[in-house]
Amino acid sequence: MTPSANSSLLAEWHGPFGGVPAFDRVAVADFPAALETGMARQLAEIEAITGDPAAPTFDNTIAPLERSGRPLQRALMYYYVWSSTMSGSEFQEIERAMAPKLAEFGDRIMQNGALFARVEAVRNADSFAALTTEQRRLVDQVHLDFVLAGAGLDDSAKVRIAAINQELAGLFTEFSQNVLADETNEVVLIDDEEGLAGVPAAVVAAAATAAEERGHSGRWAVANTRSSVVPFLTFAERRDIRERVWQMFVSRGDGGGATDNKEVIARMLRLRAERAGLLGFETHAHLRLAKTMAKTPEATFRLMDAVWPAARVRAAEEVADMQALADRLGDGITIAPWDYRYYAEKVRAERYDLDQAALEPYLQLDNLREGMFWVAGELFGFAFRPLADVAVCHPDVTVWEVSDRESGRHVGLWYFDPYARAGKRSGAWMNAYRAQERFDGEVTTIVSNNSNFVKGPPGKPLLISWTDATTMFHEFGHALHGLNSNVSYPSLAGTAVFRDYVEFPSQLLEHWLSTPEVLSRFALHHETGEALPEELRERIRRAASFNQGFATTEYLACALVDMKMHTAEEPVEDVGRFEAETLAELGMPEEIVMRHRPTQFLHLFSGDAYSAGYYSYLWSDMLTADAWEAFTEAGGAYDEEVGARLRDHVFSVGNTVDPADGYRAFRGRDPQIAALMRKRGFAGS
Repeated sequence: MTPSANSSLLAEWHGPFGGVPAFDRVAVADFPAALETGMARQLAEIEAITGDPAAPTFDNTIAPLERSGRPLQRALMYYYVWSSTMSGSEFQEIERAMAPKLAEFGDRIMQNGALFARVEAVRNADSFAALTTEQRRLVDQVHLDFVLAGAGLDDSAKVRIAAINQELAGLFTEFSQNVLADETNEVVLIDDEEGLAGVPAAVVAAAATAAEERGHSGRWAVANTRSSVVPFLTFAERRDIRERVWQMFVSRGDGGGATDNKEVIARMLRLRAERAGLLGFETHAHLRLAKTMAKTPEATFRLMDAVWPAARVRAAEEVADMQALADRLGDGITIAPWDYRYYAEKVRAERYDLDQAALEPYLQLDNLREGMFWVAGELFGFAFRPLADVAVCHPDVTVWEVSDRESGRHVGLWYFDPYARAGKRSGAWMNAYRAQERFDGEVTTIVSNNSNFVKGPPGKPLLISWTDATTMFHEFGHALHGLNSNVSYPSLAGTAVFRDYVEFPSQLLEHWLSTPEVLSRFALHHETGEALPEELRERIRRAASFNQGFATTEYLACALVDMKMHTAEEPVEDVGRFEAETLAELGMPEEIVMRHRPTQFLHLFSGDAYSAGYYSYLWSDMLTADAWEAFTEAGGAYDEEVGARLRDHVFSVGNTVDPADGYRAFRGRDPQIAALMRKRGFAGS
């Protein structure tokens, strides 16, 4: 295929707001040529930098490197949107072919000896001290990226690392497509209403819609995604169907057939270990943690080991409470993993008089979205205006302009893609379509939030769970991190921060969902319009730390398995055995399974980003708990002074400062783990 220089995928964006993505002009067949053309153009730009006869400076080396590859970045934005939300068979074939090529391209830049020499020269020059603080930070981060990619190694090592990266890219794609296939193709069909006993009406309606979309009109389908499975496991009275749904969900990527991921994982682990050794690191974890707040695996284990015993104790207490309730009800069962959410909900209702199903009529998706906008206005002064004439990748996607509500200054665009569909990966996430920058003129950001809610009947409001509402606020926190960005260089903008810091702003924003100001304005009954009663709000507050044994244990088991897997002296060969033996050594409660078993653990095995990094959610939550207490110690959730410090030192600075320094500037000290233990209601807090 001959690359086309005229592809709309590479073209500059036109229209208002500094240009918007031309989603309406995307043709899947154009991706290979566009990506190859974009790569060729960026390599030519790199060659121009390395061929400059002038002594290396920030202006002739770092700045043009930062500018390079703009057409390719635009094409890759479309590519990754299609990969995560529009992945049909035609695209998947292209993705399998392009993944190794993109990896090889990246290595050609990051292992370019002449380019690395120029970067080092800028960093070591006397003029380095005269650069701005942000420029020095950019040089340091670029230099570290080159070192971690092997730019300083000999040619043979570079060749081998490049080969490893290309093979890993193919394996990442294979792993992701296997999980997507299981999530897309597997459902639990229910033939009669008796099998839906106890399930809220909104969940039943969504299951009917899911079945009809799959050609099973008159039946109900529990899709193989978290947003479908969790509410079913929480409310369904039929234990046998709960078990079927649970087994389907936890077995993704572990079915023994064409989509089984165990050998794919083992190969990845061997390659990662070899690459780490070539780069001079003890393990893959040591390599990945070189660019984090934690710095070493030992630091992550200290945090995880401090929390794990308390989580296990609390989980045992929760199981005992559930078993006692089941015995009192005469159910004649021993609590199993597919029972945990069901009986936990009964205990919650009994102990706190809080029935999650009673909350859902007040939790309308559209209202909660408006609640997020209101919080953004109170904290950061943002206003949101819907736009009707912006191209989108799918009719479900809606777009808002974000502006400063006092000055009217344009801040950015926010795209919202809330619904599940075939070809869209499960879960919820944030993307930055365009980073904020200003070193060549002001460029505003474009961000998106993506979810997987199952549509209900047409014309009916979509009701969601409290957990899903919390996730919405979490992902919107990432979006606000991007929208607040106020830096010069796009590589340092928004969420381009250390992996164990990036979840801090998003986890912190979750707290605003439960504030009285939000619940009284936006948690409105879908039929009566009445606000969530104060008594229900009080029950939510009292139950805030309920079930933290389960939540912490299912998460922390993942983080510990991740870190142990990537610090193993020898690469793990039998993934299933390693999972079982590690969990046994940890004393994993038999009633709880990992939140993400290895064979479906996209964080770890769809790319390198979160590998040896899943601990970061706990690390970030330590920061979150401590930061929230800064608000509660002051004037409350909407304290203007604390909010201004949060904006100035956390949300707006991107990676222009060391995150530890940024946090200290916000809080006045380092974070303390005691706040995390208090937040989760663990003993000794």
